[in-house]
Amino acid sequence: MAGGPERVAVLTLLSMERRRRLLLAHTGWATVLDPVARDPYERSVLGAFGPDGQSPVAAVRRAAAAHAAVRALADRLAEAGLAVPEGVGAAVAGGVRSVRRAAVLVVAMAAASLAVPADGATVEGVLYWFALPMLLALCCLAIAGPGGCAHSPWASPAGQRLLVALDRERAPADPLAAVAVRGLRAVRDPGLRAAFAGRAGVS
Repeated sequence: MAGGPERVAVLTLLSMERRRRLLLAHTGWATVLDPVARDPYERSVLGAFGPDGQSPVAAVRRAAAAHAAVRALADRLAEAGLAVPEGVGAAVAGGVRSVRRAAVLVVAMAAASLAVPADGATVEGVLYWFALPMLLALCCLAIAGPGGCAHSPWASPAGQRLLVALDRERAPADPLAAVAVRGLRAVRDPGLRAAFAGRAGVS
């Protein structure tokens, strides 16, 4: 809910690394230590490795995120009302961007009208004509909320409430819960952050 298919892949990789079933090196490479999958998400990760059991972390992450098991999880969350169906979040974000551009255009046109007023036009009259479109644009942005959503474009309002509760109750004590809600910025180990960045020395 917080980060979409990519977040599922990251959590699976970190969970397997935590249980010593994968080695995530700071060089950006992953090595399989235990090739037996315990669930469909682990299967999506292990299936991304070649016969030598090694692969770049970025490639494993992309392949796992595109796996059918992860897509099925997204569908189940959407059916439960916790996630936004695929494509809807992008459409909403596109709509919010369009409304923001429209608001900027209204301001620019109002400024141009004030700079070069028509004969007999007053400042009050010009502002009156542009007040309604600006009010409509601002109302649309207010309905969408800051950035279109509080936590993630993947989570529905019910899902966002669940994420807030998870962040408050479990994230402080559970590193995986923290990553589930906040993403890779919640990873404290510099070596693991470097593994996901694909190079050493990332802090």
